[in-house]
Amino acid sequence: MNPETKICQNCYQNFTIEPEDFKFYEKISVPPPTWCPECRMIRRFTFRNEHTLFRRKCDLCGKDIVANFSANGKSRVYCPECWWSDKWDPLSYGKEYDFSKSFFEQFRSIAKITPHLNLWAFNMVNSDYANYCGYGKNIYLSVSVVGGEDIYYSSYLDKSFNIFDSDKVKDSELCYENINGANNSRSHFLVDSRDCIDSLFLYNCVNCQNCFMSSNLRNKKFHIRNEPYSKEEYFKKLEDNNLGSNKSITELKVDFSELHKNALHKFAAVIKSVGVTGDNITASKNSHNVYNAEEVENVNFSWRVHHLKDSYDVAGVIFSELCYEVSTGGDYNYLGKFYTHSKSVNNFEYSHFSPDSSNLFGCYGLRSKSYCILNKQYTKEEYETLVPRIIKHMNDMPYIDKKGRVYKYGEFFPPELSPFSYNETIAQEYFPLTKEEALNQGYSWKDTEPRNYQITLKTEDIPDHIKDVPDSILNDIIQCAHNIGTSDDVQNCNEQCTEAYRIIPQELDFLRKQNLPIPRLCPNCRHYSRIKQRNPLKLWHRKCQCAGSKSENQVYANTIAHEHGENHCENNFETTYAPERQEIVYCESCYLKEVV
Repeated sequence: MNPETKICQNCYQNFTIEPEDFKFYEKISVPPPTWCPECRMIRRFTFRNEHTLFRRKCDLCGKDIVANFSANGKSRVYCPECWWSDKWDPLSYGKEYDFSKSFFEQFRSIAKITPHLNLWAFNMVNSDYANYCGYGKNIYLSVSVVGGEDIYYSSYLDKSFNIFDSDKVKDSELCYENINGANNSRSHFLVDSRDCIDSLFLYNCVNCQNCFMSSNLRNKKFHIRNEPYSKEEYFKKLEDNNLGSNKSITELKVDFSELHKNALHKFAAVIKSVGVTGDNITASKNSHNVYNAEEVENVNFSWRVHHLKDSYDVAGVIFSELCYEVSTGGDYNYLGKFYTHSKSVNNFEYSHFSPDSSNLFGCYGLRSKSYCILNKQYTKEEYETLVPRIIKHMNDMPYIDKKGRVYKYGEFFPPELSPFSYNETIAQEYFPLTKEEALNQGYSWKDTEPRNYQITLKTEDIPDHIKDVPDSILNDIIQCAHNIGTSDDVQNCNEQCTEAYRIIPQELDFLRKQNLPIPRLCPNCRHYSRIKQRNPLKLWHRKCQCAGSKSENQVYANTIAHEHGENHCENNFETTYAPERQEIVYCESCYLKEVV
């Protein structure tokens, strides 16, 4: 079998389906895709709302809850106690399959009336503000936290403790503003660093202790701006930086941005992996176009996946096998296709919010069920007879969306069936659009709802130094720095700005102990500031920028001779660094010569 070039029916760009891809599609009995990998990822992401939360009441018991569905919308939303209870029966919303209507039209009618769970979280303790989380305790306004305790304003954390305002961190403790880290302790403002202790403002450092404002260090102590100091000199210099001051930290962030930009960059963050492409990959093999992946094998076009085998096009899935086109699959799934927000499922297709189930097709909001179609119970024999007829009907009478895109069997859900608007989802984080662009591409858009907070503390009135912050700040409603001016400023922020925020006791205690200033932005705007430090979920084919004894732009001088001598390195690679970016990007061989 040869590779085939297709035209994406969404963006009209060419994409290639490789022979091994066809083998996978045949293995799980699905047709090859009609959308390119990037458009498929965006489509899945439009069903995942992580940070746009609303206060509302449970539509069953009436208690106050936080949900990712607005009270002004039409969705019926239940608190966890009600949703998991026997006070209601999801099968009561079931319908007979109607062969005179398209499948997705019928699915949409079920989804509109079946109650939603307010947030997607499982086995959590004291974590009412945790979304897409599992097996944690004291998790607050955080997303995709698996295991761990005392996590605040963070995303994509695994088995970590006492972490604030961080993104993609594993096995760490007592950290603030860390991005892509592992096994760090008492360290703040670290990017792509691991095994570091008592350090600040590090880029791509490993096994360092008491280091500050440095890049590409290995096994170092008492370094400032990549220069060694005595222990006494180090702490004196550190004290001179006045780290408890917001003014000082703001200036240091500017310095760190320049340091990061001018440092040597490895083409991809790949550790102990073979035959992989993508970024932030650990202990994996034979996987391509994967991001934030750990211990995966034969996995392609996927994001935020751990311990996954033989799967394509999935997001948010762990300990699973043979999954395809999944958005938020949770753990322990087998042979799951075209579904969202469901865990511990098998032989499972085109369903939403239906955990611990098997042999479902087109269901919404079921729990621990089998052999159901459109929330209607069938016998095993009836189910196995009806599903092939429905698949044929999906091909004979496909759903056509308002942009004319055709959805037969084998396509993920149309974005217009998502309960969320484009700018409420992580699609906006990784593939940002303006309102006009989103609407032109057929997505919905949600304008910011008026919040009308009564601000009691303006940004400019927050004490500069943490030592001067009184306990009374815990009672204040603080103005977000992006909310200075007219209400249009908040609309134009495009970062789901909440306009105001509060400091909670755990946060104030942490900042005082770590000698760090009070933040000036709301949690959502802080989250978006970290997003800007991520690389995109996209690969470019590039050549190593090592040009002999120096980098191509002559900025970086090599410290040791490389195998290619004075000639330009001939190595090519796939990287998330776009060609027009300023960073100096080396292949693994040239990078290791310089850093290790």
